[in-house]
Amino acid sequence: MTLTPKFERALERLPGFEQLLACDRLSAGASRETYRLTVRMNGSERKLALRRAEGEGVSAMGSGPGLNAEAKLFEAARQAGVPGPEVLLVLQPEDQLGAGFVMEWISGETLGGKIARGAEFADARKVLAKQCGEILAKLHAIDVSAAGLDQVLDSFTPEHAVRKTHAAYLELGSPQPMIDFTARWLLANLPKARPLKLVHSDFRNGNLIVDPAQGVVAVLDWELAHIGDPMRDLGWLVTRSWRFGAPDKPVGGFGELDDLIAGYESASGETADRDALRFWEVFGSFWWAVGTLSMGQSFRNGSDSSLERPAIGRRSSECQIDCVNILIPGPARKPAAAQQSLSATDLPRSDELLAGIRDFLRGEAGAALEGRNQFLARVSANAIDIVLREIALGADARQFEKESLQRLLGEHGPVQEQREALCRAIRFNEIDLARDDLLAYLRQSVFNQVLIDQPSYAGASECGGRY
Repeated sequence: MTLTPKFERALERLPGFEQLLACDRLSAGASRETYRLTVRMNGSERKLALRRAEGEGVSAMGSGPGLNAEAKLFEAARQAGVPGPEVLLVLQPEDQLGAGFVMEWISGETLGGKIARGAEFADARKVLAKQCGEILAKLHAIDVSAAGLDQVLDSFTPEHAVRKTHAAYLELGSPQPMIDFTARWLLANLPKARPLKLVHSDFRNGNLIVDPAQGVVAVLDWELAHIGDPMRDLGWLVTRSWRFGAPDKPVGGFGELDDLIAGYESASGETADRDALRFWEVFGSFWWAVGTLSMGQSFRNGSDSSLERPAIGRRSSECQIDCVNILIPGPARKPAAAQQSLSATDLPRSDELLAGIRDFLRGEAGAALEGRNQFLARVSANAIDIVLREIALGADARQFEKESLQRLLGEHGPVQEQREALCRAIRFNEIDLARDDLLAYLRQSVFNQVLIDQPSYAGASECGGRY
């Protein structure tokens, strides 16, 4: 059932509203829906943005203030000089649309890859990192009590952030030894205590609207905002998942760390803690490794049937290889590809059938579709590529894991049970985390998985390039 009639009824509360002319759901956004609305108001055509989610609009990560509080965050940020849209309307229960709000439409680019690599943003990239530092300084200076945000936002320390994220991971029942290893490192390297401030928590390339001439014109997606360590925002901005194919530019794929820090320090009058920033960079990969698994689990348990969910779930290995490259850098080898029969008398193999479907989705079908359906066709084709790589590389990767776990634990058993046993040993300090064979296993097993899930990811090249 289309939501357009409900949207139109809600919009009638806007002064000067006459008609909803078009409603397009955007493909961006991993946990909430965003729509571009074209409306007629006061005799002229205007674009608006609508952000909504079912229920209270709590993030798919199971944390954050909800969409009604996010509307307050937008307004508090604008008043503090943080660029962003004006909120025009907050959805009410009688709208039967869940939580959400309507805001002005701000033109510009949000696609991280274009911002990081597009020729039209070459001049903007020269100033973006410093500009982001200046914006974060304004954001962290917001008086949460005066804005009433202390009544709607959670407050927690770095240690609580690690333990909360690790607890969410344990609930998923998906044993990932590198996640447990990273949690142990984080708890052993907590940053020094500092005054807690408003933290955006998702300030990154992809959540900024960038204009080629002006730079950042809006900060979006406040769904994970809380009161915490302000260095978290700087660390998240340099987390490797958000460099969009430009790994040599640590700040969002578009800038340098020194420029980010210079902008922050000049606008805030405070010194950025580089050790804390490194902690939060590692935490960012750890947090997103768990977040992607959570989204994959939502597909498995039936709470979200969107094809995006299992595809995002496979991105956990990207985040884990980033943790590997920071914490335990070293050599890794590419798993051997399985040999496939090429007999002319055989029926087409499974991999050949899948390749045909993939090519159809990328070609004829994709060209005939538009908007979100075209996006989902690309997601489907990419998912088939994962299956094809698993067919080719999975046997060698599984054999390596089986043999390595047996040597590490000194016992035999199904690989899944062995992984669970190793995770428990790491979690409860029952194995020396400095053991060379443990580090080699973690590095190689994660490298094997990322080669199946996303071999073009920069972290895979960084690890495999050392071999």
